[in-house]
Amino acid sequence: MKEAEVRALFIETGAILEGHFLLTSGLHSPLYVEKFQVLQYPRHTEKLCAALAERFQDEQVELVVGPVTGGIILAHEVGKQLGTRAIFTERENGRMALRRGFVIEPGQRVLVVEDIVTTGGSVKEVIEVIREQGGTPVGVGILVDRSGGKADFGIPARALLHLAVPAYQPADCPLCRDGAALTKRGSRKL
Repeated sequence: MKEAEVRALFIETGAILEGHFLLTSGLHSPLYVEKFQVLQYPRHTEKLCAALAERFQDEQVELVVGPVTGGIILAHEVGKQLGTRAIFTERENGRMALRRGFVIEPGQRVLVVEDIVTTGGSVKEVIEVIREQGGTPVGVGILVDRSGGKADFGIPARALLHLAVPAYQPADCPLCRDGAALTKRGSRKL
């Protein structure tokens, strides 16, 4: 799946929103990607995840892990595409953790999948969990990279869509200075 096709799909489903948004990272942005506008359609999810799986087919992936919430859907479908098990991390006492009896075997080759990356903080936390469990992170598959290439995980990262969108510290936000109403999207409390 080519990047132009991915972009068209996100636009077609109304997943790209414009305004003044508070991101999970705490940053402000004039653009928000509501991935669930795309992921609500199983056929779109399957197509996107097949494209992510294809980008890592030579990495001998043995397990796929994604952070809660969007990462659950992505991990499941990418795992299905790669013929592997799929699990997810979730926050426990403010920190990413494996729960629900999930286990990563020592030396197991693990692909991390994530829906949207701005700073890469959640992905870095998932990679840390994998390493703590003795797993070997082999790559990061991303639906949308809006970091402008700034997110570095120390392992190969491949995104289906790259968006160069500004993200501002609240004190430096021109949208705040202009008095634009701030909208919080997403599910994580800051």
